[in-house]
Amino acid sequence: MQIKKMLPVVCVAAAVQAADKPNILMIAVDDLRPELNLFGEQGMVTPNFDRLAARGTVFQRAYCQFAVCGPSRASLMSGLRPNRERFVIDRRQPDIDTDAPGTLTLSRYLKENGYKTQSLGKIYHSRDDNMEGWSVPPWRGPWSHNHYNLPENEAVRKKNGRYGPAFECADVPDEAYPDGLMAAEAVRRIETAATDDQPFFIAVGFWRPHLPFNAPKKYWDLYPADQIELADNLFAPKNTPAIAMHNSPEVIGYEGIPRPIEKMSDDLARTMIRAYRACVSFSDANIGKLLDALERSGQAENTVIVLWGDHGWHLGENALWGKESNFERSLRTTLMAVDPRVSKGGEQADALVELVDIYPTLCELAGLPVPEHVEGRSFTPLLSDVFKPWKKAVFSCFVRPDRDKAGMSVRDDRYRYTEWCNAAGDFKGHTLFDLKEDPEENSNIADNSEMEPVVGRMKKLLSSGWKPIQ
Repeated sequence: MQIKKMLPVVCVAAAVQAADKPNILMIAVDDLRPELNLFGEQGMVTPNFDRLAARGTVFQRAYCQFAVCGPSRASLMSGLRPNRERFVIDRRQPDIDTDAPGTLTLSRYLKENGYKTQSLGKIYHSRDDNMEGWSVPPWRGPWSHNHYNLPENEAVRKKNGRYGPAFECADVPDEAYPDGLMAAEAVRRIETAATDDQPFFIAVGFWRPHLPFNAPKKYWDLYPADQIELADNLFAPKNTPAIAMHNSPEVIGYEGIPRPIEKMSDDLARTMIRAYRACVSFSDANIGKLLDALERSGQAENTVIVLWGDHGWHLGENALWGKESNFERSLRTTLMAVDPRVSKGGEQADALVELVDIYPTLCELAGLPVPEHVEGRSFTPLLSDVFKPWKKAVFSCFVRPDRDKAGMSVRDDRYRYTEWCNAAGDFKGHTLFDLKEDPEENSNIADNSEMEPVVGRMKKLLSSGWKPIQ
């Protein structure tokens, strides 16, 4: 594989005075499926997600390019789509410096054009990826995301080497967990940056609701145990090839989770759902602290905000727990954006958008030209007109060469089509779901004779979604 070397950074800061540039606050939330009231999920306690949505635009149909943390984040920050050669899950999590060396990343581009760029928590998957993109060293705090507060849980983690229990409910303050500490540090960074003589790009990446689902007890209390309901499609989609499924490998690594995952009891499944929701509300509270700090700083009206989840997550739907699939539950994610220079707020956009679109969008909002290598499309026009005609399709993939498994997926306004191959490129199966008639993807209709015209059209559309590496 020969990777095209990117052109040197073009600094245009002189042409766009720092005072004319908006600040940028980017908030990433790990494993955040659209489990929020503003997406129609009843009973969620997420006032700060709602608060942010009321100021800007919520994208109801936003999709990641790869439903695993490392590839998704590498794609977003580089502006490059994953494919069978780049940002592949193998024996390591991919990073830009290794898979696409020389790429002009979003953080570096902003830094070289007048922004003070800062990273807190999980932005890139690797803490060492693209270090030259930050004005100051990235901050991840004193603890890993696997931190436990209850001694018995920490003892299990130490015994197992990495994985402890899948969840923890401890009656402790927010700052007893990494995300609480990070929110406090981000507040300090926002308050300090407001007095700087250059615009800021502050990227804050919260771990929760990534496993383990550890959150203070007060957030668990928001979701009474007797009110938790299981998904109504706890089964593999009908007629779906085995290669499209998985054994929920991320989840079964944690203490207390049965193998195989099908042995999980209903009571444990409800606890897992409750724990996930508690973590979403924990992240919501931390996001609220950032928004409060921004308002106190006096910079709220001069700060663009973009909030994204790196991918979705299954909570038993389609007989899956976790991500790592090409189903809607893994690929559909949370995305919202605020441009205070646009008077509208509380807008809901139904347009198809992708996380790879964030890079060019922030370039345009910062008054910078979009680098030539970027493969996404700026959704800036949608911030002022959510009904503007937009993309006809979005593209995602899941590739694990070491498991002899590669799936390339396309979604248009109505259908999701995925083709699965082995490492040699041999066809191993395909799926087609009618998301209008079957939004939960319960029945694969790819081999139905009456769907042949649709399959043919989607196959052509799928092949147009990736550019070859030069």
